[in-house]
Amino acid sequence: MSYTALYRKWRPDSFEEVKGQEHIVQTLRNEVIHNRIGHAYLFCGTRGTGKTTIAKLFAKTVNCENPVNGSPCGTCASCQAIARGNSFNVIEIDAASNNGVDNIRQITEAVQYAPSQGKYLVYIIDEVHMLSTGAFNALLKTLEEPPEYVIFILATTEARKVPVTIMSRCQKYDFHRISIETITGRLTELMEREGISATEEALRYVARAADGSMRDALSILDQCISFNLGEELTFDKVLNSIGAVDTDVFIRMTGEIVKDDISALMDIVNEVVWQGRDLTQFVADYIWFIRNMLFLKISPMTRESLDITEETAERLISLGKDFSTDTLMRYLDILGELLQEIRISTIKRITLEMALIRMVRPEMESDLAAVTGRVERLEKSLVPGGTVYSGYAAGSENASSDGTAGAVADGGSGTAGTGTLQGIDQETLRRMIREELGRMDSLPAAADAKKPSGKAEEQIDRAALRRTYEDPSDELLMKIASNWAGEIEYLPKIYEKFARKLKLRAADGKLFVDNDWSEYNDELGGVDFFIRNMYMITNALSDHYKKKIVFFVRNRKTDSKEKIGVVRTKAKVNFEMENR
Repeated sequence: MSYTALYRKWRPDSFEEVKGQEHIVQTLRNEVIHNRIGHAYLFCGTRGTGKTTIAKLFAKTVNCENPVNGSPCGTCASCQAIARGNSFNVIEIDAASNNGVDNIRQITEAVQYAPSQGKYLVYIIDEVHMLSTGAFNALLKTLEEPPEYVIFILATTEARKVPVTIMSRCQKYDFHRISIETITGRLTELMEREGISATEEALRYVARAADGSMRDALSILDQCISFNLGEELTFDKVLNSIGAVDTDVFIRMTGEIVKDDISALMDIVNEVVWQGRDLTQFVADYIWFIRNMLFLKISPMTRESLDITEETAERLISLGKDFSTDTLMRYLDILGELLQEIRISTIKRITLEMALIRMVRPEMESDLAAVTGRVERLEKSLVPGGTVYSGYAAGSENASSDGTAGAVADGGSGTAGTGTLQGIDQETLRRMIREELGRMDSLPAAADAKKPSGKAEEQIDRAALRRTYEDPSDELLMKIASNWAGEIEYLPKIYEKFARKLKLRAADGKLFVDNDWSEYNDELGGVDFFIRNMYMITNALSDHYKKKIVFFVRNRKTDSKEKIGVVRTKAKVNFEMENR
């Protein structure tokens, strides 16, 4: 038999084995014990938190011939058939690929027939938010009043996309992210069953990397075991397996930031790159490192709630003394932007290096946080025994081309611990601080600086209004398609010529544009021009009707043999792409 992944091999087969969702397990078991089983459930939560697992367990329990304390017995014919996946009483549907009205119509027709075996027909619809508007509408009546032997379990990772009319007909359960302690305990238990040795530190890191998902944790663990087959799984081996770095690297990096040593920082980046580490994971871990340092600086008593050792906590507290809370917040802002950029960057190393330089050189930016950072560096240089920041003088307006200060007092020694900075006397430093404070006073207040004005503010207001629009009715879509010549008068005049060439039809609760894009190549400039105009037309119609108008655009002409409503779409063009 082929190898089975850990998350499939050790999927819980009883409610007692489900970890981290006790509030849901207890509720469902009570319903079974007291025969208060509902007809529709909505399971909401992030990936890997147990939605499908609990749905299958509940389906097994309600069909079990001999349930034990609200859990399936696991030995009866029904339990064994469901466990094998060949029971006719449990139907799993992937809404991502079966999201049309016809798919829901098949369900509504099938529920009219009672099960030949077992008590209930249980429909588990995964990723239910992917259903089309028409499919949701087709499901409403059956979901509200299904036959007494039918149970619907809807699972979704994006509950906000499920219509309120569906939610109001279901019992809604929110699945929590699973804690690091709970995931670590489960991994320890499974490693014992597998007969594989692993250190607690290694399993805790796997649990933290999973970000609250038990399935992610088991997938990462599977990878680590394969990478180190036949060996004890240690912390260092886990880091090597998933491309992460040890905390000591982050401590070294932060120490070089304190010293203002960009060259040493670049050496560390080079070391990380040549070790083949994942730079996206590297940035994410460094964000957690700075976050922990900030929390410990604000309140050292929070160390018990942070997932770090006592030794690491002491080192973070010591490092944090060299930074203000504002500086650490600025670092988190820079790293947060970096994490978004590096995920899509094709030059990840350079993207990382530029962000680290911004952290070390606040004079490269002009916002309030950066000016505050520059003032802090100047103030430190006035403190006897303070750190010498040679880079500031070279980068300031008072520096000459050779990197020395433009104003140097006679006899200035420029040594550390004497209250001077690279030959700059204290009076000159005080003047530089006053200049920076003057810049700070000239900056707008933080709230005003972030407040948009003019056209930007108008766009934000329009975007906020568009988010309140509701989906259009089928009648409105039919009206738009059949009376397109009249609808054009609601559009800006500049798009009138373009709009008159559009061939619209309404089908299956959607608006389709059947033009061949090649029709626009010579006259109007091609596909990009076509899509850009469709954006503007969609926005204009949506604003006119205060509805979420959506156009589905084809990349080829309509084939007369094709079934109406079954359309291959290359692009979905709608105003939602403009509402942010």
